Amino acid sequence: MGRFDGILICTDLDGTLYRNDKTISPENKEAIEYFKREGGYFTFITGRMPYYSLDAYRAVNPNVPFGCINGGGLYDGERGEYVFTQILEKRVTELIDYVEERFSDVGIQVCNFYKTYFVKENTTTVNFRKITGLPYISADYHRIEDDFAKIIFCSDREEDILGIEKAIKAHPLSSDFDFIRTEKSLCELLPKGINKGVAIKKLAEHLKLDPKKTIGIGDYNNDIPMFEAAGVGVAVANAAKEALDAADIVTVSNEEHAIAKIIYDLESGALTL
Repeated sequence: MGRFDGILICTDLDGTLYRNDKTISPENKEAIEYFKREGGYFTFITGRMPYYSLDAYRAVNPNVPFGCINGGGLYDGERGEYVFTQILEKRVTELIDYVEERFSDVGIQVCNFYKTYFVKENTTTVNFRKITGLPYISADYHRIEDDFAKIIFCSDREEDILGIEKAIKAHPLSSDFDFIRTEKSLCELLPKGINKGVAIKKLAEHLKLDPKKTIGIGDYNNDIPMFEAAGVGVAVANAAKEALDAADIVTVSNEEHAIAKIIYDLESGALTL
């Protein structure tokens, strides 16, 4: 019997597992390996697609599927296949049209489960490609035949992102989809009811675990549903105010080996499930 048998830890990536320089500390890596050796299940839940989550996958080698697309999928990295997906209805194109007509400078990406289409470019989408290393694939979103996973609107202008959110909420179709800020410059349209909380619940079901034996760790608004669904929701100290307010507990920052801190607090009894 291991010390962490039957316990699932799910962490966000940017601003949580990753330090500000986009690396994972040796202390976190060592603690994660210890946690897994002692029977724990460790993985991450991210807004990213699987095809640009592979660096994180190789760095921490999750021993269970990881959550992606802000809860729209669970991906088995070992087998290279999804174990769960939720398709975005194609009538979402009406909302894309609505946003594009009102915000001429917004960047638009359409993600299916295996690739990203850059359907409208701006400086934010160009920088996004540089960061992610994604290839430039252009397409008219009305003509994409693949299933949609999510839509990303991109702008470095805060007023644009806030305006898009307001416009979508005023549209008659808004109640049929979910809309979430994932970074300051990015906001996403997702299938109704899909979020990181769904991912942690689906993963617990997949593993036949008690949902109360789960820990969700994050730093931003899209992590809040994960906090609510997990047995314990943990915000890192550098988290956005909304995430700090929603978490059950607050730990050290992403620069202070937060994942290791949580694992050793769990071992010592300072953190209980």
